[in-house]
Amino acid sequence: MSASPIICFGQQPCGFFPKRFLVAKFHTARRLQSEIGGQLVFFFHDSDHDPRETKTLLHHRKNAEPFEINFAFDNKLQRKFSPLYLKRVPEAWRDRTALQLPAFVEHRWVDAFKKCPLTNVADFCLEMYRQMGLLDGMRIARSSDPAFRRAACDVSDFYIDVAYEGEIVRARHCDDCLKLHEGGCAFIDLPAVPFTKEQISPTRDTRLKWMQSVLHCTHYVAGAGESDYMRKEDAPEIVYIKRDMIERPNEAWTHNT
Repeated sequence: MSASPIICFGQQPCGFFPKRFLVAKFHTARRLQSEIGGQLVFFFHDSDHDPRETKTLLHHRKNAEPFEINFAFDNKLQRKFSPLYLKRVPEAWRDRTALQLPAFVEHRWVDAFKKCPLTNVADFCLEMYRQMGLLDGMRIARSSDPAFRRAACDVSDFYIDVAYEGEIVRARHCDDCLKLHEGGCAFIDLPAVPFTKEQISPTRDTRLKWMQSVLHCTHYVAGAGESDYMRKEDAPEIVYIKRDMIERPNEAWTHNT
């Protein structure tokens, strides 16, 4: 075990204003750090590809009516299958959304939103979290980072970032092919191709082992659903901490909500 605690928690990009359950993880980790010391590490799983994860649920400042916003995407293929660190953010979407936001959040967050980079969805979310002060004093480890991927252990179940019809998509590795999940029981089969570790990201079942092989955390703050599927036997050396409870966990957090 490390001489100094390494307190970790993980999450994919979950809205350009973070969902409240993610903020609860931040708060739980900081509280634990205040008790035992050590380093905080945010494992930012930006290799995920599910566009539903970045939906941002806000409420109107006057009448509290709910309003859901998600990123726009260049095309259907990118929306469904490209990893979040490669889903591009169109300038027209940012400009249009910035005009809507004053009805839902304070002007300081509208200004912060306008400053976020027009690169990709993962960068955009991470920069917004940074401007909101959530990342202060915290190490960020990204699952898309080629250096992280090279350092990670081999796992038996994984995805590969691979070129397909002009985009990079995240395809599930199978014995004799690659698969893109269309929904339900429908899949698109792609031919098997050579690949390197820099293209690999883990599945849900292998993520903990893969992450821990690089981060070597001593404590891990887990969400409610996360605790149910994590293969804790893959990292029995970790002390697992349930995140603090929070009301309306799937709504966006904007400091005053």
